[in-house]
Amino acid sequence: MTNMFLAKAAKAYYEGNPIISDAEFDVLAADANYTDVGYSDEFFEFDHLYPMYSLQKAFVGEEHPPYDHATGATVITPKLDGAAVSLGYYDGELVLALTRGNGKKGRNIMNKVKHLVPTSITRKGVVQITGEVVAPETIPNARNYASGALNLKSEEEFLTREVRFVAYDIQPRVEKLWTEDMSNLSSDNFDTVLASNWAGYPQDGLVFRVDNNAKYEEMGYTAHHPRGAFALKERPPGVVTRLLDVIWQVGKSGVVSPVAILEPVLIGEATVGRATLHNMRYINELNLEIGCNVEVIRSGEIIPRVVRRIEGEVNV
Repeated sequence: MTNMFLAKAAKAYYEGNPIISDAEFDVLAADANYTDVGYSDEFFEFDHLYPMYSLQKAFVGEEHPPYDHATGATVITPKLDGAAVSLGYYDGELVLALTRGNGKKGRNIMNKVKHLVPTSITRKGVVQITGEVVAPETIPNARNYASGALNLKSEEEFLTREVRFVAYDIQPRVEKLWTEDMSNLSSDNFDTVLASNWAGYPQDGLVFRVDNNAKYEEMGYTAHHPRGAFALKERPPGVVTRLLDVIWQVGKSGVVSPVAILEPVLIGEATVGRATLHNMRYINELNLEIGCNVEVIRSGEIIPRVVRRIEGEVNV
């Protein structure tokens, strides 16, 4: 059930109409070991020239990859919160513009994006430039506004939208340093993520990236993420309450699973007194015991979930 909901949430997110927050999605995805990135449907029929990987997420105050920031080996940039897009150039001419889609294929948005980016560049051969289409944070639901603009059928209506493209990568990378590649894009009249701190545009944390391109490639990739970069984000707290008891219930499939009985607490507009605990392994991993304080989230139509134990005395 959870994976089906997360797939639905991912589809809504990439269409510009999210049904849960990023923070709620991250917690639920980790909880359910959900690793799919993006989504695809029958309209996604064009291949990206290079795969568009997602970034590994780390959270402030928690363990994250030990990159060397002091020597300049790692570059820190804002993580803009918009709609990811790939651009394809052949012998210096713009020939392709795709939504992120599932990271392998995306939908053709050339008729709209050509108004946001240079239609010719100095680099020859086959080149992919990736970046984010963003809108000012003064616009309500700016991320949805930017993503929704790419879904407009009318090119004329798109031209009325206050959006811009900010580049954050180019492939193949020809310079020794990623920062040099970004400088070249600036020379070709691109906005780049290095050109500003982008205050005034929605941001979803910071990106830490190995600057040396050879080192970045040497570190390799997982099925979903490059190992040479990660996104550092704040983890918004859930709601804290007390674990009063654990009972066992039989699901429709006949599987017996534990359920937390909680001191009732208001989450959003709902009063929550029960939450799933999945199985004994989950209980042991969180070190839960009767009477301890726990953090609980509730996302969309998903039932409440205990996500961690909170140590110390907490007023609940």
